[in-house]
Amino acid sequence: MLTRPHGPILLPRGGSVRGHGNNRGYRRAYAIVAAGIVVALTVAACSSSSSGGGGVSAAQTRVNNAQKAVTDAQSTLSKAQTTFCTDAKSYITALDRYGKVFTDSKATVGDVRSNGTDLENPRSTVTTSANAVVTARDNLAAANKELADAQNALAQAQATASSVTVATTVVPATTTTLVAPASVDSIKKAESDLTAAFQGVSDQTTLTQATTQVNSAALALEMAWLQLVNEAGCLTTQQQQQAATAIHNYTVALQTDLQTAGYYTGKIDGVYGPDTANAVKALQKANNLPTTGWADKATAAALDSAVAAKAGAAAKQATIETSAVQSTLKLAGYWTGPVDGNWTPELTTALKNFQTALGVPPTGQVDAATIAALQQAIANAQAGSGSTTTTVAPTTSAPTPTSS
Repeated sequence: MLTRPHGPILLPRGGSVRGHGNNRGYRRAYAIVAAGIVVALTVAACSSSSSGGGGVSAAQTRVNNAQKAVTDAQSTLSKAQTTFCTDAKSYITALDRYGKVFTDSKATVGDVRSNGTDLENPRSTVTTSANAVVTARDNLAAANKELADAQNALAQAQATASSVTVATTVVPATTTTLVAPASVDSIKKAESDLTAAFQGVSDQTTLTQATTQVNSAALALEMAWLQLVNEAGCLTTQQQQQAATAIHNYTVALQTDLQTAGYYTGKIDGVYGPDTANAVKALQKANNLPTTGWADKATAAALDSAVAAKAGAAAKQATIETSAVQSTLKLAGYWTGPVDGNWTPELTTALKNFQTALGVPPTGQVDAATIAALQQAIANAQAGSGSTTTTVAPTTSAPTPTSS
């Protein structure tokens, strides 16, 4: 019941308006009631507007805070990644320095053990910085999720204030990975292998054995870290290009030697892929070396020996073949020099003269056409004379044989 300052407002008896004289009190009461309703509606409207505005304002504040949190998390992650790259490069340098102890002729088993201990601090440091990157990455993911939730809440608050229904946008959670899981697994395995190799070195271990076991494990670990540093974006574009060129050139040389030694049958393309790694492993297995797939010092020495052996055999075969060419040309009257297996420019000229006499292109090489023409000439001579021995004499148009 609406009240006035001095008591209740009562309607006239009968509850209806009759005539004009006695309706003044009713009209006054009606005006007061109407004014009260207007005031009530106005207050309700203001209350609703205030509530909606407050909701929007709070939601906007949450969005602002979330955006700042994302910016801060991104900055923290960037700093953590920079620190990780610096620490990783320091660790790789330590690994490389550790590997060089095996090239020192004066190194002892004690040097291997003490230098291995020097890896502990840089390993611990890079592990700590790697964990910091993981934590910063997770914090950034959480900050991005909070920002998405805050933006949805703001949209709902704005829709409520304007009496418009909007659908909630669901932003899926994203997980960013610094490097490929396979690279991390490779490092874990290489770390385990190096630890096992290091623990296997005692004062009674020969330096040769220590070199073979520990150096191979250290090189494998260094290569694994180099791969991870590249994936983590620690190298500049120029550094990546330089590294790619160096790896390509090194791999081409390695593939060439492996092919010469008979361990690689693939394409020489400068790509250190499974075929190349398997060829290295085959070489290592044949020489009783740790099968890491990386050409460490012991593997490189084994490869050099294999190439030298193949080259010696090839040189011997080349000498035999050259002697055969000299003998053939001497019988045909085109070579008067010694039969010593030494290929000289004079021998090339003599062979060209012989090819001209046979009617084949004078390439200066013992090619298929030359062999076929020689075989045919011998067959024709045998058919004409019945003799099993003949020579191909120079024709009148052929150049005269060379002399030594």
